[in-house]
Amino acid sequence: MQVTPHGQSGTIGGGALEYEAARIARQMLADGRDTQERTFPLGPDLGQCCGGSVTLMFQAGETTRAPTAPPLWIWGGGHVGRALAHVMAPFEDRTITVIDTTSDRMPPLPSGVLPLVAHDPLRVVDRAPQTADHIIVTYSHALDLALCDALLRHGFGSCGLIGSATKWARFRRRLASMGHEDAQITRIACPIGDPTLGKHPQAIAVGVAAALISPMATHAIGEKTG
Repeated sequence: MQVTPHGQSGTIGGGALEYEAARIARQMLADGRDTQERTFPLGPDLGQCCGGSVTLMFQAGETTRAPTAPPLWIWGGGHVGRALAHVMAPFEDRTITVIDTTSDRMPPLPSGVLPLVAHDPLRVVDRAPQTADHIIVTYSHALDLALCDALLRHGFGSCGLIGSATKWARFRRRLASMGHEDAQITRIACPIGDPTLGKHPQAIAVGVAAALISPMATHAIGEKTG
């Protein structure tokens, strides 16, 4: 969620939590550039009864360009996710969000990249714009599959999944058994990147970034495996 002195875009779910987060963000803007992390119990202090807690990362910054490209959601803050965020951030042409399951797993991110900590990432899929580009690079094959399923049901501009041709063949069978049509399944690109560059996280990120920024490769994140 991006907050300015007189408005905001995006959401963290609405309600008292979002109101308080926006208030804190505007206070940060008034006080000067800063970064902080706050944990909010989802209880009486926020007028909620669902229990648990949520941790929000606040990062002040300046918007130097208006987004001209679809939002990019990177599912997983590991080596590849971190590398991709660092490769894509300097273009400053899109909103970039990195999602991971705990604050401990969230890596240091470039200025302007939004961290989103979600214990259950599937619950935040609905927050993504249906035009967004998605890269799935989590630590878990089971979570990778669940995200493919959820994004196919939600809709996306493009979607890339890290993995081998063998992994993708297995996922395609599983997704078909979940009721997805082959024409939709094949919209997910797997493997991602340029295999000629190698398997180093930075090399994978460079290959993915090249596909994302190429005017001739709109919504083409990587080679699709038949």
